[in-house]
Amino acid sequence: MSEIADQLTGRTVIVGSGLAGLMAALTLAPQPVVIVTRAGLGAETSSAWAQGGIAAALGADDSAALHLADTLAAGDGLCDPAIAAGIVAEAPDAIAALEQAGVCFDRAADGALSLGLEAAHNRRRIVHAQGDGSGAEIIRALVAAVIATPSVTVLEGLEARRILTDEEGVTGLVCAGENNAILLPTRRIVLATGGIGGLYEATTNPTGNFGQGIMLAARAGAALADMEFVQFHPTALDSRRRPLALVSEAVRGEGAVLVNERGERFMADVSGAELAPRDVVARAISAELARGGRVFLDARGVLGNRFAARFPVIDALCREAGIDASCQLIPVRPAVHYHMGGVATDAAGRSSVSGLWVAGEAASTGLHGANRLASNSLLEAAVMGMRAARDILSMPAAEPPVAETGIALPAAADLSCIRPVVSRHLGVLRNAGAIHGAVASLLPLAEVDGAASDPAVVALLIAVFASLRAESRGAHARTDFPLKRAEAARRKMTLAEALEIARATASHPLARSA
Repeated sequence: MSEIADQLTGRTVIVGSGLAGLMAALTLAPQPVVIVTRAGLGAETSSAWAQGGIAAALGADDSAALHLADTLAAGDGLCDPAIAAGIVAEAPDAIAALEQAGVCFDRAADGALSLGLEAAHNRRRIVHAQGDGSGAEIIRALVAAVIATPSVTVLEGLEARRILTDEEGVTGLVCAGENNAILLPTRRIVLATGGIGGLYEATTNPTGNFGQGIMLAARAGAALADMEFVQFHPTALDSRRRPLALVSEAVRGEGAVLVNERGERFMADVSGAELAPRDVVARAISAELARGGRVFLDARGVLGNRFAARFPVIDALCREAGIDASCQLIPVRPAVHYHMGGVATDAAGRSSVSGLWVAGEAASTGLHGANRLASNSLLEAAVMGMRAARDILSMPAAEPPVAETGIALPAAADLSCIRPVVSRHLGVLRNAGAIHGAVASLLPLAEVDGAASDPAVVALLIAVFASLRAESRGAHARTDFPLKRAEAARRKMTLAEALEIARATASHPLARSA
């Protein structure tokens, strides 16, 4: 049986309580909204785990044009220049809005914001809060602001399972409660559900995040974009901890270097060295690991005893693993960190389904292109969360939909049979055989109702998009197509279209032999 939340009918529903969702809720005030979150408010979000901070051109030697140039370079030809220009231009306003909401950013002795340097940035423009605890501080402040906002109703412990639609667009959200299905009738939904790291065995994301927002939107008929581009953070702490702890690029920004087990600085002759784009560094580390070697981050000379003060969170994580970063090498390996692909949206966060907005990592706006520039993710989440909210506020009130009854609740997701397939076939280095093998394994799971169906849909979308990109670009590296094509092209398709391609791919000899 399903329970209809009549008292909340017609309110905008925000799914997710990371940075994008919280900023959307605050911006919509005093319009009544509902936040649906699987865990506690602000918990189990990648936003809260972010160490690097927010990229914003605030320095005297910096500008939005320089920030844009770095963003486009990292995006490897696939950024939407107009979208990217608009988002980076709004960075100062986003920082101001966050401060107004209660975020305390780090400042120098003269009161100016303290700006850090990260990979592929040509200026110091990373705004931090509490050192490497930026995400936690930002979410702490925003959660407090949301709790103090009377127009926001928070429903914790609910998991969104399906979006309902009619010929006009969105009509409701089906959620799994403690004992039954709960329906929230609404014409407006904002998905801010985070990334897809939980599909992989090695990730720095919350392990339960398998791309729920992408799945919800895809099943509702929304167009997806650039799903093949999965960013592997090159320096996750190589330990038994799951998910893997992140060793922020800011450590390399302070001068730490990468060495192998022989003590060789293998990135020294690469353009940008340790601060090259993430895909370059991740592939270099993967090559060292593939030959049976090990990789370490050496911060002893540049930070030494100052490591704990500059990076207290990372220092604690290292000590948890038995490593004293002030005098010992830090073992690192690549791990899934961010997804550049997602639900295709416009500049206001609108998807192709009327009444459905998507913000943050679940969306593909065109800002990141083939490879996200460090610390642009929190910037995008803040800006697009606010934009989606403003777009909703600009619209006339929607007529409340008629609530449906007797809705069947889809099974809870089980990723146990998905992770091995995705980790093996859709990792840092890919080829046709591996990709076809992924499609052949995932398609049967995606086409039937079952516990593996929802994560299989997201993983299959990644595989199908990867099969169509016969080149190496940004975070998508193929050993059978090591070069970039002359012309860069973004790709969009619906789940129905992807399933047609997958069926054809699964019958290919490469798939049958994988």
